[in-house]
Amino acid sequence: MDNTFAKEVIEGLSARKKYLSSKYFYDDQGSRIFQEIMKMPEYYLTDSEFEILSLQAAKIMEAVNFKEPFNIVELGAGDGFKTFKLLEYLMANKIDFYYVPIDISEEAIHLLTDKLTKKLPGLSIHPRVGDYFDILRRENVQTSIPSLLLFLGSNIGNYSREGAVDLLQLFHENMKAQDALLLGVDIKKNPVTIHKAYYDSYGITRRFNINLLLRINREFDGDFKVDDFDFYCHYNPVTGEVRSYLVSLRKQLVYLRKLDKTFEFGYNELIYTELSKKYDLQEIEALASDGGFKVGTHFLDCKHYFSDSLLIK
Repeated sequence: MDNTFAKEVIEGLSARKKYLSSKYFYDDQGSRIFQEIMKMPEYYLTDSEFEILSLQAAKIMEAVNFKEPFNIVELGAGDGFKTFKLLEYLMANKIDFYYVPIDISEEAIHLLTDKLTKKLPGLSIHPRVGDYFDILRRENVQTSIPSLLLFLGSNIGNYSREGAVDLLQLFHENMKAQDALLLGVDIKKNPVTIHKAYYDSYGITRRFNINLLLRINREFDGDFKVDDFDFYCHYNPVTGEVRSYLVSLRKQLVYLRKLDKTFEFGYNELIYTELSKKYDLQEIEALASDGGFKVGTHFLDCKHYFSDSLLIK
């Protein structure tokens, strides 16, 4: 049993305002559902970042200005869909590098490794499964080879402003002086565009959130009745925050047998599950500065929906 997960579930469901951490979305089933989300036409983030990495790979590597060889360390690699174009460019230009994808999902890493070894024969790939900070602490600072860290897909948006600063400071502490960080950030835009991306008509994001309850059932022998919960989210264009919730549709008790804990839910009570924060370019630069970095270049897609911002230590 995952003691950290258990502790955080108990804390979150015992709170006056209930919450569950979005980091637990990504078990193997959650990772598969998220692949469906990324394929939705309304979910512009994937296409926008794919465009940047497809069309601006040369400019990105010119800005990084590494001498060969170097590492590309992807934090939360997932299916590697967007990163493929950057790796393809490097291999086509016979640039000497090592690709180190890191993901909490062992299944995701196996699928990624299998796909890339077939599509890019000769790729020097060194996959890692686990928490990326543990792996960075253990491996990155112990090698003299410079690393370009990739934290893509607007993952930084899952943190509050304060949490994002703390995260960047942790990256900073676990990077060598010559390392760089390519940070994927979703840009503030028409609120309707953002709302459609997160409150999809297909119900995929709903399944993604409900899967967290199913995971709790599996791991702690719980009796969440998922039909008695719904999903809701909203976007605040002033703060740039998308907030997501599960909604209890009736008064109910849920028992987690392995934890010997019972939780009471009121009619229409909310469980806060995720933050997806959007930034403008000035906010990205202030965030980077507070995290100990300076911004080298903002690489934007043609619609200016998304930025892959190069952060220099």
